Amino acid sequence: MTSVALIPARGGSKRIPRKNIKNFCGKPIIAYSIETALKSGCFDKVIVSTDDDEIAAVAKEYGAEVPFLRPEDISNDFATTKDVINHFLDYLKKNDYNYDYLCTIYATAPLLKETYLIEGYNKLKNSDVVNVFSCTTMPFPIQRTFKLNHNDRCEMFWPENFNSRSQDLEEAYQDAGQFYWRNLNIDSTKNMFGSDSAGVVIPRHFVQDIDTLEDWERAEYMYQLINK
Repeated sequence: MTSVALIPARGGSKRIPRKNIKNFCGKPIIAYSIETALKSGCFDKVIVSTDDDEIAAVAKEYGAEVPFLRPEDISNDFATTKDVINHFLDYLKKNDYNYDYLCTIYATAPLLKETYLIEGYNKLKNSDVVNVFSCTTMPFPIQRTFKLNHNDRCEMFWPENFNSRSQDLEEAYQDAGQFYWRNLNIDSTKNMFGSDSAGVVIPRHFVQDIDTLEDWERAEYMYQLINK
């Protein structure tokens, strides 16, 4: 069985300029994803998909391969991860590369541990699921959440749960935004959160989306505490 890691990393981040190679606790943030992928021993190749020469140079410095520069039409603000994956799969097909498994790893996942990548790989190999991805528990029961309406008044999504105890409500999970394993030998029309997928549960203290500078600072605090 062969597997390949894909790390998407475009150069045009707006909210955090140059986010994918910004210094995070001593080295470019993308370096953590590359090094964790390599340490896991799961991959025949670790490939970075980027449109940016500087990101490509940094990726190579930390051990990844950058066999192409991504075209402009899938490097803008409207391009999706799915677009990048499909472009990569097309590249593999055109160059006669055949892999059984693909793992997409986000470039901004410095808290990712190789043990969870390995767990996901084993789940994929030893079952009939199509996808295995990182997830984490919700910090509060979603059944007791509410919204603020146009009058700034509270409305529960599920009013029938108002008097329910938290421990009596079913656990809910969310996408941890770190990695996504996929079996390339099985086709599926279901979405990622469907019955063709399984999750690797990551403790919440290893999970932090990084979309704003506040997120970035929080992630650095978490990293420093975990690695103190």
